[in-house]
Amino acid sequence: MVSGSCSQQNFVARLMNIQVLFFGATAAIAGFRRIELDMPSGAHARDVYDKLLAKYPRLKAHRLNLSVNQEYATGEEMLNNGDELAVFTAVSGG
Repeated sequence: MVSGSCSQQNFVARLMNIQVLFFGATAAIAGFRRIELDMPSGAHARDVYDKLLAKYPRLKAHRLNLSVNQEYATGEEMLNNGDELAVFTAVSGG
């Protein structure tokens, strides 16, 4: 029983909390402006993106951009506990 508790504690310690922010159409689809996701340590921005597409499939209809900690992201960025990942539709200028 004790080893099970240690194993469970080690698993929890390997999770990190990511703050996900939605803007514009993405917020309307998700129904939230902000959520928290627990991701495994070593996850990349693309892993969160894929999880979001699975949870909110209507996001697939939009051309989306990501940012990590207020910097545009490609999806290859390795995330750290407490990072902020924003999801937003492509912005056009004129």
